[in-house]
Amino acid sequence: MSYFDTGKLRQASFIAILLLLGYVLFRELQQFLPAFLGAMTLFVIMRKHMRMLVKKKKWKPARAAAVLMLLSFLIILIPIFLVVSLMTAKISEAINSSDDMVSSFTIFLENIESRIGTDFINEETMKELGQRIAQLIPTVLGATFNTLTTLVIMYFLLFYMLMSTRTLDYLVYKFVPVQDDSNVDRISDEVTNMVMSNAVGIPLTAFLQGVVGLIGYLIIGVKEPFFWFAVTCITAMLPIIGAAVAYVPLTIMLFVSGPAWKGFAMLIYGFGVIGLVDNIFRFALQKRIGNIHPLITIFGVIIGIDLFGFIGLIFGPLLISLFILLVKIYLKEFHKPRQTLKVTKKQ
Repeated sequence: MSYFDTGKLRQASFIAILLLLGYVLFRELQQFLPAFLGAMTLFVIMRKHMRMLVKKKKWKPARAAAVLMLLSFLIILIPIFLVVSLMTAKISEAINSSDDMVSSFTIFLENIESRIGTDFINEETMKELGQRIAQLIPTVLGATFNTLTTLVIMYFLLFYMLMSTRTLDYLVYKFVPVQDDSNVDRISDEVTNMVMSNAVGIPLTAFLQGVVGLIGYLIIGVKEPFFWFAVTCITAMLPIIGAAVAYVPLTIMLFVSGPAWKGFAMLIYGFGVIGLVDNIFRFALQKRIGNIHPLITIFGVIIGIDLFGFIGLIFGPLLISLFILLVKIYLKEFHKPRQTLKVTKKQ
C-alpha cells in the first residue's frame, strides 16, 4: 500500500525547482527591471501601430519595429537627452560655485534671522551643506551612465517584444487564470488605459506646467529662463511636491539677488499659477485618457517610485488599478452571490 502520491510529489518538486530558479534569476536580473518596465510601456503604446503596419501595410515585422523604435527615439529620447545635458552642465556649474551659493544663502538667512530674532542654521551646518553639494558630481555622472545602460537594454528588449507581438498576446490569454475571455480583455484594456494615461498624461501635464512657468520666468525677468523651464518640466512629474521643487528655490534666489519684488512675484506666480495648472490638468488629463481616480494616481505614484524608481510614475498606479480589477474579476468568476429571500405581502 502506497502512502505517497508520486505524481503529486513530482509536481511539488518541479514547482519548488521552478520557484528556486525564478528567485535566483529575479535576484540577479532585478537591476534590469526598469529597462523591462520601460520596454513594456513602449510596447503597450506601439502594439496597435505594429499590428497596423504588419497586417494592413504588409510591412515586414523587423522593418515595422525599427521604424517605431526610431520614431520613439526622435519624439521621446532626444528631448530628454537635451534636457539632461542642459541640467548636467548647469548642475556642474552650480557645484563648482557652491561656495558662492552657500555664502549667498547664508546672507539671506542672516537677514531673516535679524528680522525675526530666531537662529535657523549655524556655521557648522552651512559648512556641511557645502560639502554635500560638492559630492553631487559623482552621483550625477553615475546616474547618467546607469540611465544610458538602461536605455540600451530597454530598446533591445522592445525590439524582440514588437517582433513577438502575436506570441505575447497568446501567452497572456493562455496563462491568465480566468475562464471568461472577456475578463482577459478587461485586464488588457485596463493595462493599456493605465499605461497610456500615465505615459502620456504625466509628461504632457509636466510640459504644460513648464510652458506656464516659462511665461512667468520671461515676464519676471529670471536669468536663464529656459534652464528653469527644463527644471520645471522634470520636477513637475514628481508626486505631491511637483514643480515646487523648481520655483521655491528660484524664489529664494530672487530674494537673495534682489530686487525683492521679483521674489514676491515668483512666489505668488509659482503657488498661484504653476501649482494651479498641476491641480487642473494632471487629474483632468489622466481621468480623460484612462478614467483614473485621483487617489489611485497619488498613492500609485508614491508606491511606484519607491518600488521601481522613475518608471514607477507609470507602474505604481497600474499596480493599484490591477489589484482593484482582479478583485472584481475574482468576485465575478468565483464568488456566488447570496440568494435573497423574497418577501411578499399577505393579501
